[in-house]
Amino acid sequence: MFKKLAIAGLALFSALGLAACSDSKEAGTSTEKPTVTVTTSFLYDMVDQLAGDYVDRELIIPAGEDPHLYVAKSSDLKKLQSADLVLYHGLHFEGKMVDALEASGVAVTKNFEESEIGTMEEDGEVETDPHFWFDVALYKKATEVAAEELETLVPDHKDEIAANVKNYLKELDDLDAWVKESLADIPSESRYLVTPHDAFNYFARRYDFTLYAPQGVSTDSEVANSDMMKTVDLIIEHKIKAIFTESTTNPERMEKLKEAVAAKGGSVEVVTGEGKELFSDSLAPEGEDGDTYIDMYKHNVNLMVEYLK
Repeated sequence: MFKKLAIAGLALFSALGLAACSDSKEAGTSTEKPTVTVTTSFLYDMVDQLAGDYVDRELIIPAGEDPHLYVAKSSDLKKLQSADLVLYHGLHFEGKMVDALEASGVAVTKNFEESEIGTMEEDGEVETDPHFWFDVALYKKATEVAAEELETLVPDHKDEIAANVKNYLKELDDLDAWVKESLADIPSESRYLVTPHDAFNYFARRYDFTLYAPQGVSTDSEVANSDMMKTVDLIIEHKIKAIFTESTTNPERMEKLKEAVAAKGGSVEVVTGEGKELFSDSLAPEGEDGDTYIDMYKHNVNLMVEYLK
C-alpha cells in the first residue's frame, strides 16, 4: 500500500478551527492508483502531462480562482491528508498554506538557484517573485522535479514517465522558440506590457519587455493615486497602444487607468472581455481555451501580438 503523508504543523487549518481527521485507503486496494494532490492548475496540468494515466489528481485551488485571495476549506485538509504525494509551487506563492505544505509536500522550485529567482518591491520591501512559470526554462526545471517525484511514487511506470518528461520538455522548447518568433512582430519601442499586478516579471526578463503593474504584488490592494498617475504618464510618453486585464483580477481598475489617460489627453485600449484576458495566476478551467500551460502561454502571446504590434 502506498505510504500516506503525515500532515504536521497545520497552522492554517488550526486557525480555521478544523479538527484533524484521517482518510486512508482500505486494505486490499493496493492496485488503486496513488493520489497526487497539487495546489494549482499549473501543477494539475503538469502532473497530467507526466503521469496522467498512472495517478489520480486532486486540486486545492480551483482553476480560475485567485490564489492570492484563496481561503482554504476543510475539504483541502482532507485532500492533503489522503495524498500519496503533495506538490506545490513554493517561493511563498501559497503563503496562507505554507506551513502545511512545507510539512507534507515537495516544492517544485526546490532546485532553483537564488540567481534564477526574481524579486518584486512591495511597500518598500523586497519580496520573492513566485511567478516563475512565465520563464519557460524555469518551468522546465520545475517539471523535472515533479517527474522525479512521480517516478518514485509509481516506480512500475518509471520508464513511461521518463519518456513523457522527455517529450514534454521538447514541447516546452518548441513553445519557447514559438514565443520568440511570434513576439518578433512587436517592435522594441512597443514592448511595454501594462497589467494589473506584478505577475509577468519573469516573462519580461526572458523576452525583453518592460513591465508596469500599478497594483503591485497583491491582487486585492487598491492602486495608489501616485502609482496610477505614474503609469498614466508612462502610457502617454511611450504611446502604449493597449493595456491588459487578467482572468483573476478586477478589470475595472484598468478601465479607471484608461479614463485617467484620457483625462490627460492620451488614449489607450483596454484589452478585456471573454477570451481577451491574460492568464496570470491560474490556467482556464478544463475544457476552455488556456486550460493547459502551453495553450495558456500561446493565448497570452497571441493577445500581446494582436494589440501591441
